[in-house]
Amino acid sequence: MTAHDTIPSRSGDQASDAPTHRSPRRRQTVGGAIVSLIAELLIIAGAGTGLYVVWTAWWTDVVAVQGQTKLVEGLGQVDPPSRSGTEHRGPAPVLAEPKDIEDVFGTMQIPRFGADYDRPIGEGTDREKVLNTIGLGHYQDTAMPGAEGNFAVAGHRVTYGKPLNQIADLQDGDAVVVRVTDKATKFDVWYVYKVTDSQIVTPDKIETIAPVPNKPGVEPTADDRWLTLTACHPMWSAAQRYVVHAKLDYWMPVSEGTPKELAK
Repeated sequence: MTAHDTIPSRSGDQASDAPTHRSPRRRQTVGGAIVSLIAELLIIAGAGTGLYVVWTAWWTDVVAVQGQTKLVEGLGQVDPPSRSGTEHRGPAPVLAEPKDIEDVFGTMQIPRFGADYDRPIGEGTDREKVLNTIGLGHYQDTAMPGAEGNFAVAGHRVTYGKPLNQIADLQDGDAVVVRVTDKATKFDVWYVYKVTDSQIVTPDKIETIAPVPNKPGVEPTADDRWLTLTACHPMWSAAQRYVVHAKLDYWMPVSEGTPKELAK
């Protein structure tokens, strides 16, 4: 045995041993502080993410809707006569497809989405140049409104004005009213489409916007004057596409009146 083993510890010895016994507690205190700091940083990061989501979902909507309203006004569409005009079901007048991306050539009104729903339609589906600003984008090289074939249109379901936010609410028989206006040629025509069906597909299923929907390679006839709406599905995801098809019911020069579907 050593002298240290046999001699009882004195108060002074205990004091000198104290730091050795308190050291683990000090390390625990430092460790706890680090954990607390990390937790606080995670909370801050979470709050920042939440604010970003709010900004994306709300603020981009505010800015986009303001811009889209100005685009509708810029078309110079005159107020149509309030009377119901003649419903024409023969061959429809068709405006030539715009040559340039971003060209705004018409508007879309969907009674199911509310009486104040009136959104511009631009050429192309470029995300930054068209969908984030104009709102609704015409798939290039698909038919124009009223023409044989498929007038295909894309739009956001959330953010940037979310023009197709309610796409899943559309029901068979619902009206989708397109108005095409060109001041230079005094072209101003209503096209009233009626919803026929909807489907959820993966993004690669481009046959949904074929001239005859879901029948690639088939030539459209006079009875094949379609409109197709596409938007991402589900909400906040681009994993799939929600697709709605509609068929032209009738057309009407704006000078003759207003479609009864908009007067309800």
